[in-house]
Amino acid sequence: MAVSQIEWSLWRSFLAVADTGSLSAAARRLSLTQPTIGRHIEQLELAVGRRLFLRSQQGYLVTEDAAALLQEARAMALTAESLQRRASSSSNDARGVVRLAASHVVGTEILPRLLAPLLETHPGLELELALSNSNADLLRHEADLAVRMARPTQSNLLARRIGIAHVGLYARKDYLDRHGRPRDMADLAGHCLIGPDQDAVSLGFLERLDTALSRRSLRLRCDSEAAQLAALRAGLGIGVCQARIAEQDPGLEPVLPEAFSLPMECWIVTHDDLRHVRRIRLVLDHLGELLPNWL
Repeated sequence: MAVSQIEWSLWRSFLAVADTGSLSAAARRLSLTQPTIGRHIEQLELAVGRRLFLRSQQGYLVTEDAAALLQEARAMALTAESLQRRASSSSNDARGVVRLAASHVVGTEILPRLLAPLLETHPGLELELALSNSNADLLRHEADLAVRMARPTQSNLLARRIGIAHVGLYARKDYLDRHGRPRDMADLAGHCLIGPDQDAVSLGFLERLDTALSRRSLRLRCDSEAAQLAALRAGLGIGVCQARIAEQDPGLEPVLPEAFSLPMECWIVTHDDLRHVRRIRLVLDHLGELLPNWL
Protein backbone atom coordinates (compact mmCIF):
# COMPACT_ATOMS: atom_id res chain seq x y z
CA MET A 1 0.00 0.00 0.00
CA ALA A 2 1.57 3.33 -1.06
CA VAL A 3 1.57 6.15 1.46
CA SER A 4 -0.59 8.30 -0.87
CA GLN A 5 -3.28 5.58 -0.84
CA ILE A 6 -3.67 5.25 2.91
CA GLU A 7 -7.34 5.27 3.85
CA TRP A 8 -8.58 7.92 6.26
CA SER A 9 -9.97 5.23 8.56
CA LEU A 10 -6.41 4.17 9.39
CA TRP A 11 -5.43 7.68 10.38
CA ARG A 12 -8.57 8.00 12.54
CA SER A 13 -7.55 4.86 14.41
CA PHE A 14 -3.99 6.20 14.68
CA LEU A 15 -5.23 9.42 16.31
CA ALA A 16 -7.56 7.57 18.65
CA VAL A 17 -4.79 5.25 19.90
CA ALA A 18 -2.38 8.19 20.26
CA ASP A 19 -4.94 10.12 22.32
CA THR A 20 -6.15 7.26 24.52
CA GLY A 21 -3.04 5.09 24.77
CA SER A 22 -4.85 1.80 24.22
CA LEU A 23 -6.62 -0.21 21.55
CA SER A 24 -9.69 -0.81 23.70
CA ALA A 25 -10.21 2.87 24.53
CA ALA A 26 -9.69 3.81 20.88
CA ALA A 27 -12.23 1.19 19.86
CA ARG A 28 -14.81 2.62 22.27
CA ARG A 29 -14.19 6.14 20.98
CA LEU A 30 -14.69 5.13 17.35
CA SER A 31 -17.41 2.50 17.99
CA LEU A 32 -15.23 -0.21 16.46
CA THR A 33 -13.85 -3.50 17.78
CA GLN A 34 -10.43 -3.78 19.38
CA PRO A 35 -9.17 -6.24 16.71
CA THR A 36 -10.21 -3.77 14.00
CA ILE A 37 -8.19 -0.97 15.62
CA GLY A 38 -5.24 -3.35 15.94
CA ARG A 39 -5.42 -4.22 12.24
CA HIS A 40 -5.62 -0.55 11.32
CA ILE A 41 -2.44 0.22 13.26
CA GLU A 42 -0.61 -2.75 11.69
CA GLN A 43 -1.72 -1.68 8.19
CA LEU A 44 -0.68 1.93 8.81
CA GLU A 45 2.74 0.92 10.15
CA LEU A 46 3.22 -1.30 7.12
CA ALA A 47 2.18 1.51 4.76
CA VAL A 48 4.52 4.14 6.26
CA GLY A 49 7.31 1.62 6.79
CA ARG A 50 8.03 2.37 10.44
CA ARG A 51 6.86 1.69 13.97
CA LEU A 52 4.32 4.21 15.24
CA PHE A 53 3.76 2.89 18.76
CA LEU A 54 5.79 1.31 21.52
CA ARG A 55 3.82 -1.38 23.32
CA SER A 56 4.43 -1.15 27.07
CA GLN A 57 2.74 -1.84 30.41
CA GLN A 58 1.58 1.79 30.34
CA GLY A 59 -0.17 1.22 27.02
CA TYR A 60 0.59 2.37 23.49
CA LEU A 61 3.20 5.15 23.46
CA VAL A 62 3.82 7.16 20.29
CA THR A 63 7.27 6.83 18.78
CA GLU A 64 9.31 9.79 17.59
CA ASP A 65 8.25 9.01 14.03
CA ALA A 66 4.57 8.97 15.07
CA ALA A 67 4.90 12.28 16.91
CA ALA A 68 6.12 13.85 13.67
CA LEU A 69 2.92 12.69 11.94
CA LEU A 70 0.45 13.69 14.64
CA GLN A 71 0.16 17.37 13.77
CA GLU A 72 -0.72 16.70 10.13
CA ALA A 73 -3.07 13.88 11.09
CA ARG A 74 -4.89 16.22 13.49
CA ALA A 75 -5.14 18.82 10.74
CA MET A 76 -6.69 16.17 8.49
CA ALA A 77 -9.19 15.33 11.22
CA LEU A 78 -10.17 18.98 11.64
CA THR A 79 -10.66 19.35 7.89
CA ALA A 80 -12.76 16.17 7.76
CA GLU A 81 -14.92 17.39 10.65
CA SER A 82 -15.35 20.79 8.98
CA LEU A 83 -16.32 19.09 5.72
CA GLN A 84 -18.88 16.98 7.58
CA ARG A 85 -20.37 20.07 9.22
CA ARG A 86 -20.62 21.91 5.91
CA ALA A 87 -22.17 18.90 4.21
CA SER A 88 -24.70 18.34 7.02
CA SER A 89 -27.08 20.85 5.48
CA SER A 90 -27.32 23.48 2.77
CA SER A 91 -26.18 27.05 3.29
CA ASN A 92 -29.82 28.16 3.49
CA ASP A 93 -30.82 25.57 6.08
CA ALA A 94 -31.10 26.27 9.82
CA ARG A 95 -30.39 22.59 10.53
CA GLY A 96 -26.94 21.07 11.00
CA VAL A 97 -23.85 21.42 13.16
CA VAL A 98 -22.15 24.63 14.28
CA ARG A 99 -18.88 24.32 16.20
CA LEU A 100 -18.37 27.18 18.65
CA ALA A 101 -15.01 27.80 20.34
CA ALA A 102 -14.60 29.64 23.64
CA SER A 103 -12.59 29.59 26.85
CA HIS A 104 -13.55 27.13 29.57
CA VAL A 105 -15.11 29.79 31.79
CA VAL A 106 -17.08 31.43 28.96
CA GLY A 107 -18.25 28.03 27.77
CA THR A 108 -19.39 26.89 31.20
CA GLU A 109 -20.62 30.11 32.82
CA ILE A 110 -22.02 32.25 30.00
CA LEU A 111 -22.82 30.38 26.79
CA PRO A 112 -25.21 27.67 28.09
CA ARG A 113 -27.79 30.16 29.38
CA LEU A 114 -27.52 32.27 26.22
CA LEU A 115 -27.75 29.35 23.79
CA ALA A 116 -30.74 27.66 25.43
CA PRO A 117 -33.42 29.78 23.68
CA LEU A 118 -31.67 29.35 20.32
CA LEU A 119 -31.80 25.56 20.52
CA GLU A 120 -35.39 25.76 21.72
CA THR A 121 -36.40 27.79 18.66
CA HIS A 122 -34.43 25.74 16.12
CA PRO A 123 -34.74 22.02 16.95
CA GLY A 124 -32.69 21.01 13.90
CA LEU A 125 -29.66 23.02 15.01
CA GLU A 126 -26.75 21.17 16.67
CA LEU A 127 -23.99 22.92 18.63
CA GLU A 128 -20.52 21.67 19.48
CA LEU A 129 -18.64 23.62 22.17
CA ALA A 130 -14.85 23.48 21.72
CA LEU A 131 -13.56 24.77 25.05
CA SER A 132 -9.92 25.74 25.42
CA ASN A 133 -7.89 28.61 26.82
CA SER A 134 -5.98 28.80 23.52
CA ASN A 135 -7.63 30.57 20.60
CA ALA A 136 -9.11 28.20 18.02
CA ASP A 137 -7.65 28.66 14.57
CA LEU A 138 -10.69 29.41 12.41
CA LEU A 139 -8.59 29.47 9.26
CA ARG A 140 -7.73 25.80 9.86
CA HIS A 141 -11.40 24.98 10.47
CA GLU A 142 -10.96 24.13 14.17
CA ALA A 143 -14.31 25.88 14.72
CA ASP A 144 -16.98 27.75 12.77
CA LEU A 145 -17.37 30.54 15.33
CA ALA A 146 -15.34 31.72 18.30
CA VAL A 147 -15.96 33.97 21.30
CA ARG A 148 -12.68 35.65 22.14
CA MET A 149 -11.59 38.00 24.89
CA ALA A 150 -9.03 39.73 22.66
CA ARG A 151 -9.11 41.43 19.27
CA PRO A 152 -8.46 38.86 16.49
CA THR A 153 -5.29 39.35 14.48
CA GLN A 154 -5.80 36.78 11.70
CA SER A 155 -6.78 37.95 8.23
CA ASN A 156 -9.87 36.73 6.34
CA LEU A 157 -11.92 36.70 9.53
CA LEU A 158 -15.19 38.47 10.18
CA ALA A 159 -14.95 39.93 13.70
CA ARG A 160 -17.72 41.67 15.62
CA ARG A 161 -16.85 43.59 18.78
CA ILE A 162 -19.47 42.74 21.39
CA GLY A 163 -18.44 44.91 24.31
CA ILE A 164 -16.23 45.04 27.37
CA ALA A 165 -15.89 42.36 30.05
CA HIS A 166 -14.58 43.81 33.31
CA VAL A 167 -12.18 41.60 35.26
CA GLY A 168 -11.27 42.00 38.91
CA LEU A 169 -10.18 40.22 42.08
CA TYR A 170 -12.82 38.31 44.07
CA ALA A 171 -13.11 36.03 47.09
CA ARG A 172 -15.86 34.43 49.13
CA LYS A 173 -17.18 36.67 51.88
CA ASP A 174 -16.58 34.02 54.54
CA TYR A 175 -12.94 33.70 53.43
CA LEU A 176 -12.49 37.47 53.82
CA ASP A 177 -14.27 37.36 57.18
CA ARG A 178 -11.72 34.79 58.39
CA HIS A 179 -8.57 36.23 56.85
CA GLY A 180 -9.34 39.96 56.61
CA ARG A 181 -9.96 42.24 53.66
CA PRO A 182 -6.85 43.58 51.90
CA ARG A 183 -6.47 47.34 52.14
CA ASP A 184 -3.95 47.60 49.27
CA MET A 185 -2.11 45.38 46.80
CA ALA A 186 0.71 44.77 49.30
CA ASP A 187 -1.78 43.10 51.65
CA LEU A 188 -2.33 40.34 49.07
CA ALA A 189 0.97 38.78 50.16
CA GLY A 190 -0.72 37.49 53.31
CA HIS A 191 -3.50 35.70 51.42
CA CYS A 192 -3.97 32.48 49.48
CA LEU A 193 -3.89 33.65 45.87
CA ILE A 194 -5.41 31.61 43.02
CA GLY A 195 -4.15 31.85 39.45
CA PRO A 196 -2.56 30.25 36.39
CA ASP A 197 0.16 27.62 36.43
CA GLN A 198 2.01 27.36 33.10
CA ASP A 199 -0.03 29.69 30.88
CA ALA A 200 2.55 32.33 29.93
CA VAL A 201 -0.07 34.77 28.60
CA SER A 202 -2.11 34.73 31.81
CA LEU A 203 0.99 34.91 34.03
CA GLY A 204 2.32 37.85 32.04
CA PHE A 205 -1.06 39.55 32.32
CA LEU A 206 -0.96 39.28 36.13
CA GLU A 207 2.61 40.54 36.38
CA ARG A 208 1.79 43.54 34.19
CA LEU A 209 -1.00 44.48 36.56
CA ASP A 210 1.26 44.21 39.60
CA THR A 211 4.81 42.89 39.88
CA ALA A 212 3.87 41.21 43.17
CA LEU A 213 1.50 38.87 41.31
CA SER A 214 4.10 36.44 40.02
CA ARG A 215 3.65 32.69 39.71
CA ARG A 216 5.48 32.15 43.01
CA SER A 217 2.95 34.36 44.80
CA LEU A 218 0.10 32.02 43.79
CA ARG A 219 -0.58 29.27 46.31
CA LEU A 220 -3.16 27.49 44.14
CA ARG A 221 -2.13 27.26 40.49
CA CYS A 222 -4.17 25.87 37.60
CA ASP A 223 -4.43 26.87 33.94
CA SER A 224 -8.17 26.11 33.81
CA GLU A 225 -10.15 29.30 34.45
CA ALA A 226 -13.16 27.16 35.34
CA ALA A 227 -11.14 25.39 38.04
CA GLN A 228 -9.92 28.73 39.37
CA LEU A 229 -13.52 29.90 39.60
CA ALA A 230 -14.48 26.70 41.41
CA ALA A 231 -11.68 27.34 43.90
CA LEU A 232 -12.97 30.88 44.46
CA ARG A 233 -16.47 29.59 45.12
CA ALA A 234 -15.09 26.98 47.53
CA GLY A 235 -13.53 29.74 49.63
CA LEU A 236 -9.90 28.78 49.02
CA GLY A 237 -8.67 32.32 48.50
CA ILE A 238 -8.54 35.37 46.22
CA GLY A 239 -8.47 35.15 42.43
CA VAL A 240 -9.34 36.82 39.15
CA CYS A 241 -12.89 36.64 37.80
CA GLN A 242 -15.08 38.42 35.29
CA ALA A 243 -17.28 40.86 37.18
CA ARG A 244 -20.49 39.77 35.44
CA ILE A 245 -19.87 36.13 36.38
CA ALA A 246 -19.03 37.05 39.97
CA GLU A 247 -22.27 39.03 40.26
CA GLN A 248 -24.24 35.82 39.72
CA ASP A 249 -22.83 34.40 42.98
CA PRO A 250 -23.96 36.31 46.09
CA GLY A 251 -21.21 34.61 48.09
CA LEU A 252 -18.44 36.37 46.14
CA GLU A 253 -17.16 39.83 47.02
CA PRO A 254 -14.87 42.16 45.02
CA VAL A 255 -11.38 42.70 46.42
CA LEU A 256 -9.58 46.02 45.88
CA PRO A 257 -11.89 47.01 43.00
CA GLU A 258 -10.31 50.46 42.63
CA ALA A 259 -6.74 49.15 42.56
CA PHE A 260 -7.32 46.07 40.41
CA SER A 261 -9.65 46.40 37.44
CA LEU A 262 -9.11 45.38 33.84
CA PRO A 263 -11.42 45.89 30.84
CA MET A 264 -11.21 43.09 28.24
CA GLU A 265 -12.73 43.35 24.78
CA CYS A 266 -15.16 40.59 23.79
CA TRP A 267 -15.40 39.56 20.13
CA ILE A 268 -17.38 37.07 18.07
CA VAL A 269 -15.36 35.78 15.13
CA THR A 270 -16.07 33.59 12.11
CA HIS A 271 -14.42 32.91 8.78
CA ASP A 272 -15.54 35.36 6.12
CA ASP A 273 -16.56 32.46 3.83
CA LEU A 274 -19.06 31.17 6.42
CA ARG A 275 -20.98 34.33 7.24
CA HIS A 276 -23.74 33.58 4.70
CA VAL A 277 -24.33 30.01 5.93
CA ARG A 278 -27.71 30.33 7.61
CA ARG A 279 -27.15 28.14 10.68
CA ILE A 280 -23.83 29.90 11.41
CA ARG A 281 -25.42 33.29 10.85
CA LEU A 282 -28.20 32.33 13.30
CA VAL A 283 -25.69 31.64 16.07
CA LEU A 284 -23.62 34.70 15.18
CA ASP A 285 -26.61 37.06 15.27
CA HIS A 286 -28.08 35.41 18.38
CA LEU A 287 -24.90 35.84 20.39
CA GLY A 288 -24.39 39.29 18.89
CA GLU A 289 -27.74 40.32 20.36
CA LEU A 290 -27.54 38.64 23.78
CA LEU A 291 -23.86 38.89 24.72
CA PRO A 292 -23.82 42.72 24.91
CA ASN A 293 -26.75 42.61 27.35
CA TRP A 294 -24.91 40.00 29.43
CA LEU A 295 -21.75 42.09 29.55
